[in-house]
Amino acid sequence: MSPSTIDIAGAILFAIAILHTFSAKAFERVAQRFPAHAGIWHLLGEVEVVFGFWALVLVMFIGATAGRGDAIAYLDSRNFTEPLFVFVIMVIAATRPILQTTKAAVGLAARALPLPGSMAFVLLVLTVVPLLGSFITEPAAMTLGALILAERLYAGGISERLKYAILGVLFVNVSIGGTLTPYAAPPVLMVAAKWQWDLPFMLAHIGWKAALAVLVNALGVTLLFARELKAHRPAAAAIQERVPLPLVLAHVAFLAGVVVFSHHPAVFLGLFLFFLGVAQAYERFQDRLILREGLLVAFFLAGLVVLGGKQQWWLQQVLMSMSSDAVYYGATALTAITDNAALTYLGSLVEGLSDEFKYALVTGAVTGGGLTVIANAPNPAGMAILKGHFELETVSALGLFLAALAPTAVAIAAFRLL
Repeated sequence: MSPSTIDIAGAILFAIAILHTFSAKAFERVAQRFPAHAGIWHLLGEVEVVFGFWALVLVMFIGATAGRGDAIAYLDSRNFTEPLFVFVIMVIAATRPILQTTKAAVGLAARALPLPGSMAFVLLVLTVVPLLGSFITEPAAMTLGALILAERLYAGGISERLKYAILGVLFVNVSIGGTLTPYAAPPVLMVAAKWQWDLPFMLAHIGWKAALAVLVNALGVTLLFARELKAHRPAAAAIQERVPLPLVLAHVAFLAGVVVFSHHPAVFLGLFLFFLGVAQAYERFQDRLILREGLLVAFFLAGLVVLGGKQQWWLQQVLMSMSSDAVYYGATALTAITDNAALTYLGSLVEGLSDEFKYALVTGAVTGGGLTVIANAPNPAGMAILKGHFELETVSALGLFLAALAPTAVAIAAFRLL
């Protein structure tokens, strides 16, 4: 089937958005050079704004060429459940009751490990939190991991090189760490029901390999930067009033409810509104809710949904032309320029795939999930939380890509050699 003019325009705008993502840091430099118009340059330098901006251009193009009705119909055909879910789970996971409980557990475990400085802290956060994503979902794990690292490590004056190395490992580990179960990682969720991949299947064929790769990656970055981490002490947590246990349990219940009903926006948005009321009623036990950060991330993902809807015409042809061996590396590479869940969703539409092809497609999609900010849905959440600690308060797309290469290679070895 030949692509339409709108399909071709969508592919071109998608490519421009990817290039824009990689050049976001340049816009921040331009803003410093021309302060009179810094506002527009800062806006274009916000990674979270990029895909939403170019999605708007696509919708305007559809409206201009096919009519307003077609533009509205296209938007109505898109599924925005994932952006809404990521927004809600980010805000709830970042509340003081959840964070205080998680940090206390990590701190207790870190003190039990005989490692100096911040070594035990980094090892545990980069191992336990990503694997926790298999149960509380990847976006929640990313939010918790990024917030804990921001407060206890990034705020403590570590080198830029270490910041990128940890960011790369965090992104890769969250992407593969959610594969212990069939419901937490979006690329797995897209195919689990149709391909009958249940919990025993995930643990036996994918989960244990992912867990091993997560541990190796966390241990690798800890040992590689051992000298700096030995000399570093985790920043002291701000002294806060202890949150009462009933309120902690209430927050955990809200978090669990949102996870259970993650595919039903009417339910989880209702729970979220109820949560906002509880947070307001017990304001003394809350920090600032990260509503702005969550909305920016949701805007980014919504833009990706809009632009991504016009990529099926070429993406499916590329995937289906590959053998089961080639599709693993093809999926890993394609994930870097498109959301990994989109790849597995396209695969789920094809009948008669071999078990080897299915395994290669899904494991390849999660392997490449840390290479870029658009590769995995939770990545923008981590980026939004941590970017303020980098030079010019933005993360270089090339720097992230290079930092994620080594942990991605470890994931490749785990999924292809074991």
